[in-house]
Amino acid sequence: MNMQDKSRYFEAYARSMRDPEGFWGNAARAIDWIEPAKKVFDPDMGLYGRWFAGAVVNTCYNALDRHVANGRADQLALIHDSPVTNSVTTYTYAQMLREVKTFAAAMQDFGVAKGDRVIIYMPLVPEAMVAMLACARIGAVHSVVFGGFAAKELATRIDDARPKLVISASCGIEPGRIVAYKPLLDEAIRLAAHKVPACVVLQRPQQTCDLVAGRDHDWKELRDKTMAAGKEAACVPVLATDPLYILYTSGTTGVPKGVVRDNGGHLVAINWSMYNLYGVKPGEVWWCGSDIGWVVGHSYIIYGPLFHGNTSIMYEGKPVGTPDAGAFWRVISQHKAAAFFTAPTAFRAIKKDDPNGEFIRKYDLSNFRTLFLAGERADPPTIEWAEAQLKVPVIDHWWQTETGWCIAGNPVGLGQLPVKHGSPTVPMPGYQVDIVDEAAKPLPAGTMGSIVIKLPLPPGCLPTLWQQDERCKEAYFNEFPGYYKTSDAGYKDADGYVFVMGRTDDIINVAGHRLSTGGMEEILASHPDVAECAVLGIKDAIKGEIPCGLVVLKAGVTRPPADIEKEIVALVREKLGPVAAFKLAITVARLPKTRSGKILRGTIRKIADGEPWTVPATIEDPKVLDEIGAALKGRV
Repeated sequence: MNMQDKSRYFEAYARSMRDPEGFWGNAARAIDWIEPAKKVFDPDMGLYGRWFAGAVVNTCYNALDRHVANGRADQLALIHDSPVTNSVTTYTYAQMLREVKTFAAAMQDFGVAKGDRVIIYMPLVPEAMVAMLACARIGAVHSVVFGGFAAKELATRIDDARPKLVISASCGIEPGRIVAYKPLLDEAIRLAAHKVPACVVLQRPQQTCDLVAGRDHDWKELRDKTMAAGKEAACVPVLATDPLYILYTSGTTGVPKGVVRDNGGHLVAINWSMYNLYGVKPGEVWWCGSDIGWVVGHSYIIYGPLFHGNTSIMYEGKPVGTPDAGAFWRVISQHKAAAFFTAPTAFRAIKKDDPNGEFIRKYDLSNFRTLFLAGERADPPTIEWAEAQLKVPVIDHWWQTETGWCIAGNPVGLGQLPVKHGSPTVPMPGYQVDIVDEAAKPLPAGTMGSIVIKLPLPPGCLPTLWQQDERCKEAYFNEFPGYYKTSDAGYKDADGYVFVMGRTDDIINVAGHRLSTGGMEEILASHPDVAECAVLGIKDAIKGEIPCGLVVLKAGVTRPPADIEKEIVALVREKLGPVAAFKLAITVARLPKTRSGKILRGTIRKIADGEPWTVPATIEDPKVLDEIGAALKGRV
């Protein structure tokens, strides 16, 4: 197969490597600048150089104002679809701009100015988009903390960001329950050393809350008062290298890592990706089924679609249970989405409840062209199921909070490449992805090693951590000099396709053999009765580590779990050989996950090894950890 005949990818990628300034300088022409860059890339700035040095811009202007001025005023900017409140709310570009101008003016009345930080602690509601864009409009730096995050974790973020304002809501809504945010916010403010001057709280009718006199302000009252006074905030010019937002990642103990995203590089890279990677044209409906608390929600619910002139769907619901496993297909059909981006976990949940895809056939999906998956490794059985049921390309791609956009993917806009199950395909323009050993020496094709990215990173990636340059170097740049460390392990094949096999922590050492838990999970997931699974290495006195597989069975499976477990052990032995020492498969009712759907393998491992563990702040349902402990008792 001659892939180069069918895609513009190879030409684009080669140019981005040969002439990065020319490549990204050309991409920057799609952005409205107040002043163009003095240097497209300045290698002497920052930790590894900075993009669009000297340029002046406003992110909110590029998301809203320019579209209103250029004919998109009446196009929908946002469709908020909330099965948990049984409502659909829409905003045109003109309506969204009016809300943002008004709320930005209200923020200015609190003294929020360029460079000040604002923490946003909200559920998936339109007001969250308004708050983020309002910060961008006046040059304030937003830090979104996942709604419902534990008070202690919120307090550490308040102390690190030192916000002038916190924007929150009375509650979040989950299927069958309401999560009160205000008590968590009040406790976080009590715990934090930094005293928050003011809070704005959106009162949701499902559960209102008491406001603290002198500190807390009602969103609607504030908005109505500001609008009645005719106050509107103008766009504040900022440098392309000024921070747009801080997004905290990992590190729930001590000082968290605040990933910084700048204005200019983010604008250029995210806007470039909307067509070249995702293949959507301005005016089309795009749906990213994430949360604004995660980087995916920042890049592809809020910013990317609006930069590009798309209609963005914000969905306050679940893949199953709101009301059933047809929820996603109802949203795609009702709003005529052209492309959809979600996590593989969501599809495993749907596959478990609707293995034959009966719900899919109830909806008109004729507008739907492409499904994108990211967030954790997309196992081949899940992709194969989605391809067979949906009859559209299913595109896995890989990126991180730190990069802000795709590292390796299949560029639909440039011309889709052949899919290889288990691979997110090839590095995107700007990313030189290498596989190296412990001495940072490149490894040959097909050899497992650490996945690293050659410096400088392309536009849109983190320039540093918030006020922690040394920690950034230590965490990402020091171990492999000249490279960014992804902390992922994998290999590249002879065609240059990247295979991400798991975090470097998930490569287990069984009697001296380095084995990938991701590879074993593929085998487990291929069993016809398995809906989803997790493989982890647990301590073993003789072999160092041995693999343990936890499996969740598909709905309707009535065979004895012990029989299925024996078949799984035999399957791994057949496909991987005795070297894997795989003897332990344990059936569980469900797996512990974060609210973004990532399986908490590290916590499961600690439970299995009998090590001390704490309930992760991002867990969806803490009760599942007790279930896992009970299932492992006597088995490990």
